[in-house]
Amino acid sequence: MTINIECVILRHLQMELKSPFTTSFGTFQTKEFILVEAVDRDGVSGWGESVAFSAPWYSEETVKTNWHMLEDFLVPLALAEPIHHPNELSKRFSAIRQNNMAKAALEGAVWDLYAKRLGVPLYQALGGAKKDIEVGVSIGIQPTVDDLLQVIERYVDKGYRRIKVKIKPGWDVDIIREVRRAFPDVPLMADANSAYTLADRERLKALDEFGLMMIEQPLAADDLVDHARLQPLLETPICLDESIRSYDDARKALDLGSCRIINIKIGRVGGLCEAKRIHDLCAERSVPVWCGGMLEAGVGRAHNIAITTLENFALPGDTAASSRYWERDIIVPEVEVHRGLIRVPDAPGIGYEVDRRQVERYTQFVKVFHRPPTA
Repeated sequence: MTINIECVILRHLQMELKSPFTTSFGTFQTKEFILVEAVDRDGVSGWGESVAFSAPWYSEETVKTNWHMLEDFLVPLALAEPIHHPNELSKRFSAIRQNNMAKAALEGAVWDLYAKRLGVPLYQALGGAKKDIEVGVSIGIQPTVDDLLQVIERYVDKGYRRIKVKIKPGWDVDIIREVRRAFPDVPLMADANSAYTLADRERLKALDEFGLMMIEQPLAADDLVDHARLQPLLETPICLDESIRSYDDARKALDLGSCRIINIKIGRVGGLCEAKRIHDLCAERSVPVWCGGMLEAGVGRAHNIAITTLENFALPGDTAASSRYWERDIIVPEVEVHRGLIRVPDAPGIGYEVDRRQVERYTQFVKVFHRPPTA
């Protein structure tokens, strides 16, 4: 099958979160992001979403750098010649170093378009099979312990299959102790977002007593070696997030023993193709993976659902309901969670309709790129 993209439309959106979301590296109240629409010559649209934040807290990428990379490099490459399979974009983009979130946004739009042209759901095009996926919820740092416990209780009552609590120095061992005392049986994990160093090993070892599923990314975002030193000291599995930006990063981490679990984020690793490669590697090594969240709106959320249908996504991910974050999402129907499960949609492509009225409401500016006449 040949995909002839006639134009790519970039939209800069801004959406207000229902409540602030705080981690060790900052607090978010507003989410800015880029929505990518790839339109073929028959007028069929595929949709992708950039997950970069407005400031370089999580990674060096930002909304502005993603726009620059898409406008000046990636979109021209995608429009230069027809595409037969989304996998081709990885090779086409290979001369551009890093900028994985920008690459993933455009590749995701092409994957959606590809699946629609095949007439199949995106999850089937990726090789997934699950009809329902298990989901957990990520809870940011709260003003007080009581506030945190109230938030956790609300999501436990809703049936979420796992609770993730953000930690940082000064908000860690004592906080997790209170959470575990109040919820002795809930599947629980702690996410450090790179807030610690090896000098904090004893504090991290103290978390072993709470029976956590994992400690996510305790050390530096670019580190594999120190994590390999830390993991043998802990009973609790380390899960790597920011450190894994590619298949090669995942391979090296597993070879070194840096972790026992990997969080796969489509944007962080450069797209669905690379995410699937990392999944397959981990499956071969019997290392479970799960899908992390980046405060996505509906399009990004739909892509997360599709990749999570692959077999080795064995742990609940962060793809909570749309209503967890937004008063009104940009897809119809919105993502809903029932008893900790999301039903995977069967419609072609991402399985949800983009609500163009809501997209227009949130859009700050737009730019359209047309295929060159000779392409």
